Amino acid sequence: MKLENYGDVLTIDELCEILHIGKLKAYELLRTQVVKSLRIGKKFIIPKMGVVELLDNIAHQTNTELPEGERKIVIIQ
Repeated sequence: MKLENYGDVLTIDELCEILHIGKLKAYELLRTQVVKSLRIGKKFIIPKMGVVELLDNIAHQTNTELPEGERKIVIIQ
């Protein structure tokens, strides 16, 4: 699913769907601010732009020269 199909503010389920991760990992990324978010009480406000920035950063990290057909794997900790 394309990011254009999501609203400007994401739910935790949408974040999981976009990044293909589980809820535990998603909450960890939010708590550590790997994905920019705002916490109000127990609720996380997740701007779509925070996810776009994360994906852009990952893309820039992986755009190093590799032999054709090989891919670099980036692990989010």
